[in-house]
Amino acid sequence: MDYQELCTFEVLYGAYKTARVGKRTKQGTAQYEANALACTERLAYILSTKKYKPSKFETFYVYEPKKRLVQAPAFVDKVVQHALVDNILYEAITRSFIQDSYASQIWKGMHVGLDRLRAQMQDYYRKRKGHDEAARRAAGLPYRPPEEWDYAQGWILKADVHHFFASIDHDILKAKLVKKIADPQVYELMCTYIDSTDGLPLGYQTSQLLALMYLDDFDHWVKEKLHARYYGRYMDDFYIISDSKEYLQDCWAKIEAYIHDLKLELNEKTAIFPLKNGINFLGFHTYLDSKGGVIMKLRRDSKERMNARLRAWRKDYPAGRVEKDRIIASWKAWDAHAAHGDTYILRQKIAAQVTEITGVQCTARKRLKTSKNAKARKLIQKMRRQQVKKKPAPPAVPPGFPW
Repeated sequence: MDYQELCTFEVLYGAYKTARVGKRTKQGTAQYEANALACTERLAYILSTKKYKPSKFETFYVYEPKKRLVQAPAFVDKVVQHALVDNILYEAITRSFIQDSYASQIWKGMHVGLDRLRAQMQDYYRKRKGHDEAARRAAGLPYRPPEEWDYAQGWILKADVHHFFASIDHDILKAKLVKKIADPQVYELMCTYIDSTDGLPLGYQTSQLLALMYLDDFDHWVKEKLHARYYGRYMDDFYIISDSKEYLQDCWAKIEAYIHDLKLELNEKTAIFPLKNGINFLGFHTYLDSKGGVIMKLRRDSKERMNARLRAWRKDYPAGRVEKDRIIASWKAWDAHAAHGDTYILRQKIAAQVTEITGVQCTARKRLKTSKNAKARKLIQKMRRQQVKKKPAPPAVPPGFPW
């Protein structure tokens, strides 16, 4: 799709219907929706005549999981961004992404990242076990019983970029973007969003993809130049698993130099940990035990936030400041996320407290071993393999054909 197609009424009206999902009770959305046809027609005219400029965004702080400044765009800007991202930007930018970049993409997300981390730890254990046993046999060493095996020895480099969105350099970002966007008018429109503030505004939909693109070359460099087999990144949070601490120390030094060229820096939490100590990633503390099992425990801060909500609900629900349906919905969302880890007993306790507060029977769901997205991808891959194996049948020979 080119810029002129982007400016059509049909495309913008479809983007408006997408942008309003879950936001129809907000004032800005309601004002646009009251005159949706006229507003969309006016927006199409402004875009096609190059008179469009982003509105001033609303700024506020969010405090979970940590304090962040959010710069939320006006609803009309959300419509334009949905039209851009859904029809042009997403396909142009994400086609080069590696499998182990998980944030802000269709068929990916936090839970897919957790699935990949679990799979990488299990693969690390199996590869190490096979290598160590073969080396022992070749050296003529005696057999060791399974209770003496310990192939979970290893190291994790866990790193995070300091103030990632606020530190993104516009000149470097534009140089990367111009290689992805063929239409100069679309590129010019994207530059209006980039130049609206220092770094990238956290609340813009376009910012998520641009931030991922900013480190896309870095992902390929880590996989192809550093040869990091077990690597994953969620936005500015990434890890590398290896059996060599010296290798990870060398990676750390090279990564710092690479990141510095992008005018970024790693934060003070970056460190190398023993694999047995586990890794804090995407809300869970994940570690590999000596028998090859991957254990995922909910992080302490996540449990503390849920306990804080329970304390608030105990006061606010009897006073009528919060509705029962809202409490149940919030608890179900937390339970669905926590169910990806080894948290059943904890979730049963939380469910009992929610039941006590609301009077509605709540039950913790069973553990989700893999995400729905991961199951869907495996099914698609299986179907593709079956299609490859099936050879086309030879054409039927009509009766009396001369051969």
